[in-house]
Amino acid sequence: MASRVILVLLAPLLVSLSLLLGSARAQLATDYYSKTCPNVEEIVRQEMIEILSVAPSLAAPFLRMHFHDCFVRGCDGSVLLNSTKDNKAERDAKPNLSLRGFGSIERVKAKLEKACPNTVSCADVLAIMARDAVWLSKGPTWPVWFGRKDGSVSIANETKQLPPPSANLTQLMQMFGVKGLDLKDIVVLSGAHTIGTSHCTAFNDRLYNFTGKNNLNDVDPFMDKHYIAKLRQKCSPGDTTTLVEMDPGSYKTFDTSYYKYVTKLRSTFHSDWALLTDKLSRDYVLKQATGLYQAEFFQDFGESMIKMGNVGVLTGNQGEIRKKCYISN
Repeated sequence: MASRVILVLLAPLLVSLSLLLGSARAQLATDYYSKTCPNVEEIVRQEMIEILSVAPSLAAPFLRMHFHDCFVRGCDGSVLLNSTKDNKAERDAKPNLSLRGFGSIERVKAKLEKACPNTVSCADVLAIMARDAVWLSKGPTWPVWFGRKDGSVSIANETKQLPPPSANLTQLMQMFGVKGLDLKDIVVLSGAHTIGTSHCTAFNDRLYNFTGKNNLNDVDPFMDKHYIAKLRQKCSPGDTTTLVEMDPGSYKTFDTSYYKYVTKLRSTFHSDWALLTDKLSRDYVLKQATGLYQAEFFQDFGESMIKMGNVGVLTGNQGEIRKKCYISN
């Protein structure tokens, strides 16, 4: 019922967004670099193989970086820009302080600059790296649409657009909806939590003082009590450094096991549990939790990533091609 109300309220906005996304898609192309940098994907793929062979835990951060980029000012590489003395950039905002992999992105960009100077945008580099991070984690692959230009503005306060781990489904639908993404995109893209780790700070409110009663029994009632006990062994109140696997046992493998943990109330974020509060998203979670429809999930994930990768892109004469991703030309 909640999803129907939100969709009705957002309907006019979503129509406008769909037209904008369609226009953006029309200016992007899978063969955009066919003449100017024909080996762009091979160059990035080889660098990614080398990077993840040394630091496999960076796969999830690369995927997360692309998500955080697209949700603020669109997929324009603004998350990669450094702060200046006069401006605090996105990467230094609280939601992005745990992002990792900036150095590796600069490494890949430098390789491309050597092969194809002033040609491939940082926004496109990030889109390829996110795709390859998933594929190299035994997940799906999908065609990346190219032609994004890099933005020159990055403002920390604008990261308020990023969905927090504490979000309920209504909030998620509002925050994804204004980006032209729907309920299916939410439940599918949440599947990205099958790889990677999270700091305790992202979910400690579920383990301690959940409603402000300030006693050990004051926990999130929608999290399995045995899992709470297990997480408390790793995360103490106020812990800001400890990392916990989001998909215990297979956090380096991109698969459907995340959904199994959601159904068992053993997912880390409140936003994960929120997927069970609507019939459409709950049915998808339950279906994928069986482990029998991984091919369908892989197909859906690729489609949602392509859709997300078209959000708010700069094309044509908009933006620039940065020589280095951390600073405007």
